[in-house]
Amino acid sequence: MSETLSSTPLPDGKDIVLASNNAGKLREFSAILGTAGFRMIAQGELGVPEAEEPYFTFLENALAKARHASLLTGRPALADDSGLCVDALAGAPGVMSARYAMLAGGERSDAANNAHLVRELQGQPNRKARYVAVLVYVGHVDDPCPIVAQGEWAGEIVDEPKGGNGFGYDPHFYIPAQGMTVAELAPEAKNRISHRGQALQALLTALKAREGAV
Repeated sequence: MSETLSSTPLPDGKDIVLASNNAGKLREFSAILGTAGFRMIAQGELGVPEAEEPYFTFLENALAKARHASLLTGRPALADDSGLCVDALAGAPGVMSARYAMLAGGERSDAANNAHLVRELQGQPNRKARYVAVLVYVGHVDDPCPIVAQGEWAGEIVDEPKGGNGFGYDPHFYIPAQGMTVAELAPEAKNRISHRGQALQALLTALKAREGAV
């Protein structure tokens, strides 16, 4: 195995490297996993660069990112690959959700991605969509049995953004059952019912069952 980047002692089983530098994800992960005493450390704090995400599925990308972070830190690592899948766009933006606008020559930003999505759906009556999150936890880089958890959250895309909470496509992702967009939900409510929240709860159950590995 290559030499790790981190020179700090290995964790006591409660520290997990988050294979992301997304502040929104770090807050969501910490809020849920923190209830069981797990502490998330963003990979950037340990000098880990972003991993390549060359695959066409959420699962393959999440596994690649988790192994990358674990390899370079010598620690347990958790990665997610998540995004928005829109029925009328054949599942796009999918794994390209964070870089969707770049496909049309735009910048990598939430605002650009949302603007591109709205343009792509102009005149389209079918607005059904779903958020998908796939989480992968590895106890070490060669973990032969990673923990995989998945969650999905159904909704619709609206042209006009509403709400100031959340991130990504949240202002345009309308939840009929709630009567509001995700960005209008309180963070606590989002964490309970979101795709990532569902996956995190399943992951937390699995982590507790595998106490010796974490």
